[in-house]
Amino acid sequence: MRIAQVAPLAESVPPKLYGGTERVVAWLVDELVSLGHEVTLFASGDSKTSAQLHAVWPRALRLGRPRTDPMVAQAALLEAVARHAIDFDVIHMHIDWLHLPLLSRLGVPFLTTCHQRMDMPGFPEMVGRFPDAPFVSISDNQRLPLSEANWLGTVYHGLPPDLFRPSFEAGSYLAFLGRLTAEKGPEAAIRIARAAKMPLRVAAKVPRGERGYFKEKLEPQIDGEQVQLTGEVNDKTKRQFLASAAALLFPIDWPEPFGLVMIEAMACGTPVIAFKSGSVPEVIDDGITGFVVPGEAEAVEAIGRLSELDRRQVRRHFEKRFTTRRMAQEYLRHYKVLGKPNAGQVHAGTKTILSQGSVSDRPLAP
Repeated sequence: MRIAQVAPLAESVPPKLYGGTERVVAWLVDELVSLGHEVTLFASGDSKTSAQLHAVWPRALRLGRPRTDPMVAQAALLEAVARHAIDFDVIHMHIDWLHLPLLSRLGVPFLTTCHQRMDMPGFPEMVGRFPDAPFVSISDNQRLPLSEANWLGTVYHGLPPDLFRPSFEAGSYLAFLGRLTAEKGPEAAIRIARAAKMPLRVAAKVPRGERGYFKEKLEPQIDGEQVQLTGEVNDKTKRQFLASAAALLFPIDWPEPFGLVMIEAMACGTPVIAFKSGSVPEVIDDGITGFVVPGEAEAVEAIGRLSELDRRQVRRHFEKRFTTRRMAQEYLRHYKVLGKPNAGQVHAGTKTILSQGSVSDRPLAP
């Protein structure tokens, strides 16, 4: 198939450090290419991919200097997709809702994966204007605020099975990995580790808007001994960080749509102890790959039960449920369904729209 993958421009694909969405897009693209499909990635120019890269903007917006109005870059992205829409059997969008007015009018097969929570103000109203636009969720729980949308199915994230080498030795500390925001539960993680009398290592970024929270709530508790802050990690250092942990703590206080770090830990053979919220019960096989708990007291109790879990079994469940091959194959089933009905009419109609000047058909500048 001829497949377009359209990524956000905030980070490169894959991201230099933090960036779950762009990381998943990179893995999906590479797996589709390995399966023999013709894939074009619309992304920032500093992206690296095995597909054909269509560089929409020179650098990812978060790292680019001087800073760019993100709406300017987004407009360039939509223009690039519109010019080349008829070149593809299906277009897979990863930029929430911004493309809906455009692609719904072009008549080309497309689907949207939203990688964020879907209960944000205004989002249901916007999506409701396009009732026929196809969506794929990354967990069943993610759909709940928007149950009336045109859901094709749920496709869980996957990562390359050889990205992280597992460790089957019992770890020596508890791990927390993620953004240092209140909803991710770093304060709860610290309390849980102290109550369990185990060291906690925190590998995380401090978002620009959360520096006050970090200074007030977290920094006073980071003593460098029982609670250590290691900073952001890349794929290489992340593997060692997760594989050496006794468990990953995931005490979230929000409807997490997926939680990529959970399957990263599983790939390392490391079990996960997580609060029962959002996608957690779908991702963790309770009593096999970790423990799903209602609160802090139960999390402390679960730490005392880690010896009941087999780290080899944790890795096996990851290989069964959360690899890139499985993710790509499930998306391909949706692509093929979208590409079949009236395919000739779709392309003919799109060419008519382009010839009438609704969308520029000028050659795209590199």
